[in-house]
Amino acid sequence: MKPLLAIDFGFLPVGWLDVLDVVIVAFLVYQVYRLIRGTLAVQLALVLLALYGLNVLIQVFGLATLTALFSAVSEVFVLAIIILFAPEIRRLLFMLGNNPLVRRFVTTSPRARITGEVATAIAEMSENRIGSLIAFARSTGLRNYIESGTRIHADVERDLLTSIFFPNSPLHDGGVIIQGQKIEAARCIFPVSEARKLDPHLGLRHRAAIGLSERTDAFVIVTSEETGAISIAENGQLDYNLSIGEVEARLNAAFAPDRPAPSEAELPSPSDSLS
Repeated sequence: MKPLLAIDFGFLPVGWLDVLDVVIVAFLVYQVYRLIRGTLAVQLALVLLALYGLNVLIQVFGLATLTALFSAVSEVFVLAIIILFAPEIRRLLFMLGNNPLVRRFVTTSPRARITGEVATAIAEMSENRIGSLIAFARSTGLRNYIESGTRIHADVERDLLTSIFFPNSPLHDGGVIIQGQKIEAARCIFPVSEARKLDPHLGLRHRAAIGLSERTDAFVIVTSEETGAISIAENGQLDYNLSIGEVEARLNAAFAPDRPAPSEAELPSPSDSLS
């Protein structure tokens, strides 16, 4: 039976599905070439293609020893491709993830994206013992503290946060304020807690985090420059040496849509701060 809408070349009938198959494969090959063009992956792809061609020739001529050798190598062939082309595969997946058609079906909320970027930055700074101080505005406005620093009003990105707090950066002193979906300002001056019950070994960053959380309902994350420990200041209380998983969970809970407002009993009183 001849394929539907087939073109008969006398020795090989070609249907429209065959043509579509060739066009799709050619398009995919072209896109892969565009992705790896100008990188070392081009040379690697040519080597792999040459090895594949050699394998075909070996099977045609029936060379048993080389066939057995190539069969053994082919078992790890896919794994080798994944390892060699790992950067290109990541780029391809990133491009697919940013495709409007894909994003229409798989959506990430802005808050989830911000939480992921901040958690990644915090983990990196903790590992490298880079001191940081990041405050998240909630219902209480932080305009006075924003105006004390350098206005940025940029998207929340991991690289930007780590660059701000990198040692010797002009903006690494002070704190960063995130309000809504933006990094509003850096190098902000936070009020330092004067509570006498605090651990005397706490540094200025930790005291500033507690001080801001005493005066506002801000959610503040600190990484220690000396130990790399991650802490959270909320409602005048400091939770020290948390894991990145705990920080991410607390951050998600702090901005949950159904989060109850803090009661008067939870908020620190002036007497607590001076005790």
